[in-house]
Amino acid sequence: MATTTTPSARAIPRTSGVRARLVNEAELRATLSTFRELSDEDWRRPTACTGWTVRDMLAHTVGQYEELPRPWVAVRRIRRAARTHPDLGPLDGHNEAQIEDRKAVPGRELIGALAHFAPQGLIALRRVPAPVRRRVRPSWLYPEAKALAEDSMDHLGNVLVARDTWMHRVDLSDATGAELVLDGHDREIVDQVVLDLALSWTGPAVETDLHGPAGGRRLLGIGTPAAILHADAVDFARHLSGRPVRGSLELEGEPGARAALMAARVVF
Repeated sequence: MATTTTPSARAIPRTSGVRARLVNEAELRATLSTFRELSDEDWRRPTACTGWTVRDMLAHTVGQYEELPRPWVAVRRIRRAARTHPDLGPLDGHNEAQIEDRKAVPGRELIGALAHFAPQGLIALRRVPAPVRRRVRPSWLYPEAKALAEDSMDHLGNVLVARDTWMHRVDLSDATGAELVLDGHDREIVDQVVLDLALSWTGPAVETDLHGPAGGRRLLGIGTPAAILHADAVDFARHLSGRPVRGSLELEGEPGARAALMAARVVF
């Protein structure tokens, strides 16, 4: 294929603490706004998260933010899940415990809980000294975190908090038909997904042409691209998370590049 001047995905700057504060707050506003528009019937709809309804997904999200300033709550849930969900890994079992702790709470009340706990969680993240954020390892609680691009609390707070919330807003839109409103902060989130993919990429060089407000063009790998991917940015994120895509991933070029992209995953 022809030589490209597309910038390397590895050159995407990691979200800074200052930028993360804006992105986290913007994503929280967007998520709360979407949940507040739901009808009573929407809470029971299934989501892309196996076994979870819309209400369950919100209960999980509340639990995530609740634990940021109260890590002992996460430890308690992990220990309980080891007894009650021995068939699940620590992270998945913990997530189920989050839902169980609020199994009797109606969806409308969970919105209020998210509005209460999420700002506290974001403030708690900012108050942790930078050296501590860099040294503390999420894998101390969840061994699955060793698969992260950066196993640090800094990465958790600057990248993963917004990413997890954002992906569940996509799930919410997919489950209910709610409009998925995208702006500049969504592009920051998708850029970090592409960066994490680039850091682990071992396949042939591929140019990614992602469409929509969260999109952009980046090069995975080094050298002349063996293929070019055309896809909606949100659809590409769905694919990398292991979720079904709603549009199409169109790839032109070598079959080996297609196989590498189809197998690619990023932790959400």
